[in-house]
Amino acid sequence: MKPLQGARAAALETLLAVDRARVYADDALDQSLRRASLDPRDRALAVELVYGVLRHRLTLDWRLDHVADRPIQRLPHPVQAALRLAAYQLLYLDRIPQSAAVNESVALIKAQPGAGTRWSGYTNAVLRSLIRESAPAWPDPDKEPATFLSIRYACPAWLAERWAARFDMAQAEQLCQATLTIPPLTIRINSLRSTREALAEALRLSGYQVTPTLVSPLGLVLDKCGLITDIPQFGEGLFYVEDEAAQLVTGLLAPQPGERILDACAAPGGKSTALAALMENRGEVVAMDQSPDRLRRLRENCARLGVQIVTPVQGDVTRGEPAAARPFDRILLDAPCSGLGVLRRHPEGKWQKHAVLLPAHQRKQLLLLESACRLLRPGGCLVYSTCSTEPEETTDVINQFLSKHAEFRREPVSALLPTTGLELITQQGDLSTAVNRFSMDGFFAARLRKAGA
Repeated sequence: MKPLQGARAAALETLLAVDRARVYADDALDQSLRRASLDPRDRALAVELVYGVLRHRLTLDWRLDHVADRPIQRLPHPVQAALRLAAYQLLYLDRIPQSAAVNESVALIKAQPGAGTRWSGYTNAVLRSLIRESAPAWPDPDKEPATFLSIRYACPAWLAERWAARFDMAQAEQLCQATLTIPPLTIRINSLRSTREALAEALRLSGYQVTPTLVSPLGLVLDKCGLITDIPQFGEGLFYVEDEAAQLVTGLLAPQPGERILDACAAPGGKSTALAALMENRGEVVAMDQSPDRLRRLRENCARLGVQIVTPVQGDVTRGEPAAARPFDRILLDAPCSGLGVLRRHPEGKWQKHAVLLPAHQRKQLLLLESACRLLRPGGCLVYSTCSTEPEETTDVINQFLSKHAEFRREPVSALLPTTGLELITQQGDLSTAVNRFSMDGFFAARLRKAGA
């Protein structure tokens, strides 16, 4: 490929990296933007194009398939990506001239090694047809509910089918639509250094639009703030970027000053630093993770936020690490999972994940839970959480664990949530934000108590 020039070229390179290497979009985009040296306006366009295509990909392909002579997914990868880039601009961005969207994608194909006139001419013809022809009707939601949800909201067919079978149509539609939503920028105030009211006022005085979160007492939503690292209060360690649902999870553990806490899958440190703040920097939080790079980020976050009681430990709780030899008062197990509750933040996940992965995740989650429970003192509390919407990774894990461990009982989390969040409580007393009206990510959390003192 020729050297990157412009926002669309950076977007194309990012989409090809995501498609071929199955990497995170934000990582691939960061690398492309560093090489491209774009001005702020073009950087913003590249970001819009990458995430727009990833969020709407299935719908884009459906529209393109109606005007192309072969399925889009059977074309060479660069042609697929270039067609989607142009289609997204034509169908969803009204400020970009049609000619610019088409001509730039054709130019991108011409710059691809081996693409030649054949595919550039093909790309031009398909896009001109897309402009001329009217949109086909959506599938009938009454006759084909899962197909309608999948195509209308660019949701993988297998996931739309699961949600249509498990929820009523309104809830399933809300879940599918959420995968297209641009998530709000939500921050958690660092109570070691400020209060929500004081931080909100400081941000407003700095020219930012700020709204308190409706359920978490520690959250604020920022609107149109630009780069988060450019905000002075970020460098001062007054807040941490964290979704409102994630903020609720640490509160369910209710850690107390002076206690010894284990964050069993800790990096990059969001929940560890939240626990330390709730403990008023008194006691110890052992933050365990297998990744040295992620632990480095955890240390950086602790330093920025003024957290002094977190002890980073590189290790695996399933291997009986020495740091876990003495029992803990409380344990947070934010287990690795499918991430199906955060697809709006990582839309590439819609095209990289499948139901066949859920059993493997569940086995790992149960292994982590079995290992962590042995490290908890009698009478201690454990919170299990995942950013998943699926029962295999949420309620099924807890039910299987409790069926084998009579020494543990489920504790309803309702007493640990503000009244505005009581609608997020399941019949079993767990937290679930899979379907919510607060624009939260999809999280699950259950609180378990070990018998004893």
